[in-house]
Amino acid sequence: MKPVFRPSEDELGVTIIDPIQRRQYPLRTSTNVRPDPSGDDRFYFPVDNAAEIVTDRLNLPFVVISYVRDLNGEILVEAEDYAYEQLPKCEYIIELCAPIKIYIRVNSELVIASSAERMEFDFGSETRIQIGARSYHRRPGATITTTASPRDIMAAISTFGSALKTTSCERSLPSFRGHPPRIQLDEELHIPDEISPPETGVRIEVPPITEKIYPVSTLAYYLGATVVPGNESRLATDDGFTHILDHPSRGFEGEVERVLKQLFFLDCITRTEGYYQVELHERNTIEDKTDLRFEKLYHKSLSEQLPTYLNIPFNVIQKQMPTWSLVTHVTDKEENIESLPYLVNNFSIIQSSDKKSDLQKTSTTPQSIERFLRGVKTKQRGTVNSDYRSYVAPSQTEALEQAWLGSGKPIGANKVLKSGFENRFNRPSSTDAINITVVCNDDEMSSEYDDGDDLYGERDELEFDIDVHRNTSVEELKTILTSKTDFLHYIGHIKDNEFICRDGGLDARTLNNTAVDTFLLNGCRSYKQGKQLIELGSIGGIVTYNAVGNVSATSVGQVVARLLNRGFSLRSALTIARNYRIVGNDYLTVGDGSIEITQSESGTPMICEINRDDSKDGFRVNCITYPTLALGMGAFYTPYIEHIDTNYLIGGNLPTFTLSSEVLTRFLRLEPFPVIINGDLFWSTEIDLSEI
Repeated sequence: MKPVFRPSEDELGVTIIDPIQRRQYPLRTSTNVRPDPSGDDRFYFPVDNAAEIVTDRLNLPFVVISYVRDLNGEILVEAEDYAYEQLPKCEYIIELCAPIKIYIRVNSELVIASSAERMEFDFGSETRIQIGARSYHRRPGATITTTASPRDIMAAISTFGSALKTTSCERSLPSFRGHPPRIQLDEELHIPDEISPPETGVRIEVPPITEKIYPVSTLAYYLGATVVPGNESRLATDDGFTHILDHPSRGFEGEVERVLKQLFFLDCITRTEGYYQVELHERNTIEDKTDLRFEKLYHKSLSEQLPTYLNIPFNVIQKQMPTWSLVTHVTDKEENIESLPYLVNNFSIIQSSDKKSDLQKTSTTPQSIERFLRGVKTKQRGTVNSDYRSYVAPSQTEALEQAWLGSGKPIGANKVLKSGFENRFNRPSSTDAINITVVCNDDEMSSEYDDGDDLYGERDELEFDIDVHRNTSVEELKTILTSKTDFLHYIGHIKDNEFICRDGGLDARTLNNTAVDTFLLNGCRSYKQGKQLIELGSIGGIVTYNAVGNVSATSVGQVVARLLNRGFSLRSALTIARNYRIVGNDYLTVGDGSIEITQSESGTPMICEINRDDSKDGFRVNCITYPTLALGMGAFYTPYIEHIDTNYLIGGNLPTFTLSSEVLTRFLRLEPFPVIINGDLFWSTEIDLSEI
């Protein structure tokens, strides 16, 4: 379903809605407007739908990076916060890097003015403008069947590159990377005729065993490479170039990871010679460290770029690279091949987890869980779980987040369930408001929601519909679980694998289906009920392994809810809560942890750490960005801080900024986002800098 243009309900203007991703973006006008259908071929870049309105200006609800281009796509102006640009009458295409990709075509004079909080495009007089919109949504275009034979699996993975929208370095932008085809296990290999992998002249040779095949999946996708059997693991091109995928210290998987990171990173820099000729921090930091000629590299083919890229020692550029968003530990079970396309769509690094050094199995409670429970002195939302037989502890990585695909209960990682991904693509599109359902089935726990008035819905640019239910009966809860809602926040008891209601218990296994997209089941031992909801139709959720104390659970519930309300994914929200000791390892994400409830106001979810800098009478600010599916690895980010107009690659830590109290105060007031001070989590709009 295409983006929809709808007159705004509460203010003058038009709201653009992506019904599949369920994102909204309003454009404010000075008079009433009614969007009329328009051609979608007038914007240089592809769009999914277009409309026309007549207005003399557009106001944005918050500042986004904007590019003014001529009709050939050349950038004339880049505008962010604190911008003021005047352009003479001409025909322009304005690109807005908003939660929905938006292009505006106008033939007029143009004045762009922005502060830290708002942005305006003034056309001088009433002018007819065309607005084009493109969804960031990506879904599989076809389905491949394969046997469990390693050679057939290789052939299936070799099709992943068919989803790339280009083989140029622009594929390092997430919007140029499509979703790989689905894979289903069957009795024979069948690749539909419409799947056409690019002819990049690149191949990956590995021994035909799954523990060698699975880890090269994302690299094969990104390079549009074919995967073929070989006696040794290596990357090769038709031009005769070869690179051994093994290393004395990094080993096979470490070298695959290094190659993917290095090629991707240098593509991000090379592409600044193309459509997006912007000031990029990472280019500035490595240009003097290498002899790379990016203006020449940009015009070379993919196979020609590889030797030049990989000739650069990894340690020369490693510290300048963004932190990778996700590592998934995958066991070698044959059915896991069906989940690989979804992991590759997440641009995950994939590691085999069948070696003892990579996997710790335990028949007792993980120590991290025991320590967490020993610190709980308050009333608990259930009793301690005695079933600890299948916990697994994936090896630690440097990635922002971790996931686990295989049997067992992972500690500190997202439990991947294939049905969660499939449910995401099968859910119906919607242009309705974001629906949040809160269920509190115990009055003693009501403070989790009652004490958090701004947990949900405090977003001027988004429409919310919030329903609160208290002390439900079994039938009432059954109705809630089978009624459409974007997010369910359950507060209460779960005992003996049943939600406890005022008149008994409800086991999700008694339901035929659920219409709950995502959930937080903040009760004891909600893991099995959460898994069942995923199997019944949900996409992803946050659950618990064990008993949780009321006070601790209330704190966790409020923090996670606010993070979700600010655009963090389920997995990111729980990772932050775990990293800053708000939650122990008894909470985990199940299903598709990349799902977001709402969009981030500034486009990229972010957390900041603030420390006083006494030597300069200011503050040191370290920002950590979290990639999303829409603005994933390779996307740009610019912090809306005065005098900082450089672009940065999304993923992990930005360079530390030293800011005055006045500048930092204005930055903190832009929107509520999480801030770490002395190891504790606060919210930006509630901070008094004089108390630091």
